[in-house]
Amino acid sequence: MALLITFLAGISVIIGAQAARAARNPARISQLSISLACGAMTALLLFDLLPDIAETAGTDGAGRCILFLLIGVAGLKFLDLFIPEHEDTAANHDTGNREHIGVMSALAVILHNVVEGMTVYSMSLSSLSQGALFAFGIALHNIPMGMLIYSAISDRRRHVKAGILIVVSLSTVFGGILMTLMSRHLNEAVISALVCVAAGMIIYIAFLELFPHVLRTRPLRPALLTALAGFILVFLSCQIAG
Repeated sequence: MALLITFLAGISVIIGAQAARAARNPARISQLSISLACGAMTALLLFDLLPDIAETAGTDGAGRCILFLLIGVAGLKFLDLFIPEHEDTAANHDTGNREHIGVMSALAVILHNVVEGMTVYSMSLSSLSQGALFAFGIALHNIPMGMLIYSAISDRRRHVKAGILIVVSLSTVFGGILMTLMSRHLNEAVISALVCVAAGMIIYIAFLELFPHVLRTRPLRPALLTALAGFILVFLSCQIAG
């Protein structure tokens, strides 16, 4: 049952992808989904990841947390060098840069969801009701991520899109399986390091990829309002999960 709850939390990415796929104006939804994800990732950092990191810093030391945060930022920056169209210009704002953001976001979300899957699984073992509530909160903030990733890679071939979405969706249940198989080796220090790395990756995506893209979007006001909606959605999901 614990693995089932973990699985259901992860496949909410597909719900977001299907919502983007069903849209009548794919180009507009693609732009708005980036704004939605920008707000969602910012709230995820403020209300989920950073409080956990602050708690960890009190026990393991701030220096260790900062080191793993920087590893997350630097790791994604390194991968960025191998993904084409990484400069957001007027010429590629709606095409190449959008796809680049989708691929980078998928990498960050996969690691984040693995860590959350480990947490959902652990909570579900001790209390199914608590695990289910936490999984519901995760499902809510996975929806805008699914919209972003699908919209950004919508021009790719069907099997490529399906492969990326399946990997992102199953990353949560993979975290649960990992917790089952390696629970003896996955101590608090290892998990907190993964949280810091994931937070570093999301900081990179949110502030160096998504936010600049949103500011270049025209008209700007709908993009900012959509970012605010994503922020509020994830804030509420974090309150539910907490």
